[in-house]
Amino acid sequence: MQLTVLGCRSGMPAGGSPSSGYLVDTGRTRLLLDCGPGIATALSAVDGPLDGVVITHLHIDHCYDLLPLGKALLKPLLRFPGAPDFGGACEPVPLLVPVGAKELFARWSQLFPIASMPVLNRAFEVAFDVREYEPGELFELGGCAVELHELAHSAPNCGIRLTDGERTLAYTGDTGMTGALVDFAAGADSFLCEATLRAADTTGHGHLSAAEAGRVAAEAGVGELVLTHFASTEPDWLHGLRTDAESEFGGRIRLAEAGETSRC
Repeated sequence: MQLTVLGCRSGMPAGGSPSSGYLVDTGRTRLLLDCGPGIATALSAVDGPLDGVVITHLHIDHCYDLLPLGKALLKPLLRFPGAPDFGGACEPVPLLVPVGAKELFARWSQLFPIASMPVLNRAFEVAFDVREYEPGELFELGGCAVELHELAHSAPNCGIRLTDGERTLAYTGDTGMTGALVDFAAGADSFLCEATLRAADTTGHGHLSAAEAGRVAAEAGVGELVLTHFASTEPDWLHGLRTDAESEFGGRIRLAEAGETSRC
């Protein structure tokens, strides 16, 4: 199982890095986890089809680029005089989203209409096979089992636990501290965990500090901890995050880096 970090910034893209988006490749199945601003561009530089997209929650930095991604997936259907013939079929890509997303997509699809190429106005109908999920549901995408675990955030958020039969990756999306985190991450080979803060969140919005991420990793017995969802990529900030996590977790710790591919 390989993980490519397409983007790892919290909020809007900054410093050349897109917001949240992660490509998992098992050798048989390629899944995109979250699709924030800048991810459609980053994904276009990676060869190969998508077997599915899973969205943790409907905050802008985790789902905004679904519309341009959908339009990009429709490219084989476009016919325009003088333009290249991209030819071929457009197989809908399974898209797992929280309940309520279809209503949002209906509004999005009406934005920036193109009268001369109406198929582009139907990105969510044609490019994707949209499946709304409830917390606790289990799906099969390609050769991967996809479990959705309810976590704690200001918008409904489900962590994504992927298993290909050999390796397991657990990705938090956005979450504050909750007892559900340890069960969610338990025994994962790789724990991709948000580390937005240097101190515990007292606002109730729902974000983790790096120390809390390390504590969960230790209690869950994960193989490695990958910190992500950075508010800053200044060296001093990142060094502080690593140091905070190391104070709680003695295992392998990595910092997500946009464009980096690694084995899980």
